[in-house]
Amino acid sequence: MTDIKIEHKFRGKIEIPDNKYAKDIFFRVKQAYANHEKMGVHLLFNKQKLNQLKSYQKGGAECELENINFYIELGEILGFKTSDALKLKSSILFINDNAHTHFNIKKRLKLINKEQKTKANRSYLFWDIENFSSISSIFTDIIEPYNIRDNNIYMAANPDSLYLKKAEWEANLYDYGKTLESFNFVKCEHGKNVADNILLNRFKKLNSKDTNVFILTFDRELKERFTEVADKSCNLYIMGKS
Repeated sequence: MTDIKIEHKFRGKIEIPDNKYAKDIFFRVKQAYANHEKMGVHLLFNKQKLNQLKSYQKGGAECELENINFYIELGEILGFKTSDALKLKSSILFINDNAHTHFNIKKRLKLINKEQKTKANRSYLFWDIENFSSISSIFTDIIEPYNIRDNNIYMAANPDSLYLKKAEWEANLYDYGKTLESFNFVKCEHGKNVADNILLNRFKKLNSKDTNVFILTFDRELKERFTEVADKSCNLYIMGKS
């Protein structure tokens, strides 16, 4: 615990978070308070950072939330208002909250083409978005942990689904700073197997080796077709039963 002293007067104790910004924030807030300056989240983040926090932050903005909580605790001890910090905290939690996603991808990913995964130098995602649109879980459980680049993500949807769901998809992707066009997205023609065939053909053309390959589809036949053409060096993951 660290003593909080303002103008040589003891005001209380507080634990400073263990991150590279917290100590600077501590001294900045103390100085602003002692000088009777306006208190607020501008003492924590500059304008550019505050703007970034309006959209999804990799890692759930863990460090930023830790420092906001630290600032709020300082406010409780020193007696200054922290309503703007509480509002910012709620906004960050809302944007980064995956609690609404009940479909746990991480627990359902299944390696299907070998007993143990082998070394992979990159990862690909083949995503049937019209049948699997849990966007937040896909980012937190697959895209981010495996560092899948945008150009290694292949998506497809037919015209009807695109017409009905595009606005919803784009709204959810917006929190991650993405749109459908950020990826290899293909608008398919009508037909039951058109999207599946496109994803499979894209995979074949890659002639991928020593890679992680994630297949997000509920179509068992498509999973089998991917398995048939995948090189033995690949780690092929599909969605298993819960």
